[in-house]
Amino acid sequence: MSTAPRLAAAKRDWGHDETGCTVLHIDMDAFYASLEIARHPELRGRPVIIGTGPRSVVSAASYEARAYGVNSAMASATARRLCPDGVFLPVDMAYYRTTSRAIFDQVFSHVTDRIEQVSVDECYMDVAGALLAWRRPTAIGAWIRDEVRARFGVTCSVGVAANKLVAKMASTNAKPDGMLLIPRDRHADFVQIMPLRAIPGVGPALGRRLAQWGVSSVADLAALDEPTLARACGSAKTAHGLYLAARGEDPRPVTPVTPEKSVGAERTFDEDTRDMRRVCDLLRRCCDEVAATLRRRGLSARTLTVKLRFADLRYATKSHTMERPTDTAGVLYPQAVALLRMMLDVGDGAPERTSLPREIRLAGVSASGLAETAGLVIQPTIDDLLAECDDAGAGKPHGNSDNGHTTAHDMVATQPTPPRRMRDAEQALDAIRRKYGDSAASFGV
Repeated sequence: MSTAPRLAAAKRDWGHDETGCTVLHIDMDAFYASLEIARHPELRGRPVIIGTGPRSVVSAASYEARAYGVNSAMASATARRLCPDGVFLPVDMAYYRTTSRAIFDQVFSHVTDRIEQVSVDECYMDVAGALLAWRRPTAIGAWIRDEVRARFGVTCSVGVAANKLVAKMASTNAKPDGMLLIPRDRHADFVQIMPLRAIPGVGPALGRRLAQWGVSSVADLAALDEPTLARACGSAKTAHGLYLAARGEDPRPVTPVTPEKSVGAERTFDEDTRDMRRVCDLLRRCCDEVAATLRRRGLSARTLTVKLRFADLRYATKSHTMERPTDTAGVLYPQAVALLRMMLDVGDGAPERTSLPREIRLAGVSASGLAETAGLVIQPTIDDLLAECDDAGAGKPHGNSDNGHTTAHDMVATQPTPPRRMRDAEQALDAIRRKYGDSAASFGV
């Protein structure tokens, strides 16, 4: 659900010269809400809001709901006050992802394989190689819109331009259910009528810094030379990107395969809490989920980040880069607890006897610095080597799983478990979960 600013003056005829306009940005309209309406036609015309529960946030809202002021990332409780007659539905990510894959496979991939998927409902396409068959980029955009509507009952908006920046801004201003072509020689004119926040990446903090230099629009931005812009931004790299963007320029190519940057998991508490034990337990479950995802995708991570959201809805994050990449919760979880203690300036006391200085609403972890596990060469630790020596001796008793069900208690060791042995244990848990379900086994601390 796009919340980027739109300008009524932008949705007009900018010309019909399609020369060089080989980049399409395709953005599904209110995707989650539209999919729910597609499978529940009786909801058509009603304000549909995706996100239920007193502690949840809005994931998507139909255009009827947006008329009430409902937007994504808004607390669902606030959305209910704004739109008491709204139809509130739970998030069904399995359904949304399955439909997204079908749209990409059955429609988008029919045009070209030069597709850079940004999210389940958004992508860039480089159609230069497809023009021999299709002739015009706008013909491709029109066909895509028709096919998505006919096959899946939802709509999408398309921006057509010579680069990714302008194509994305065009699709945003074509919404809902529209297509906007920006000829190459009109790129600067198009972007310079926009408010500053229309440029992707310009958030509140950067906006405030630029406002101190009298910059409130893209036209103001274009009036600054690059050295002045660098002083305003405090970053030469950011200044260069903005200098190009203010002129409608963007050198980034469409990249069909974008390497995964991070794997994360987070949860919202039913009630705000200062209970260290509850927060640690949630982080433990998040580490277990992240580690299982890493192993399933054949990845290992070097950097762990803990994220907290407080009762006043402010966020805080803290990261740590480890000496060795890992895909085990047994390694991630102690790091997560250490980061939590540093973030809140909490000592080393037992979690059950520790009260946190601030109420926590949400907690989670993400793992980044990813690499394929199969390609890593990892030096064994001394614990690994000692464990191998122990394994060469007498056989060891195994945990009790006579009913095919492993508990967290079964996994608690009286001595620290070497990383290699911990990974073997967690891989065994993966196998149990695949056979008996995700709740059949859990990571023990």
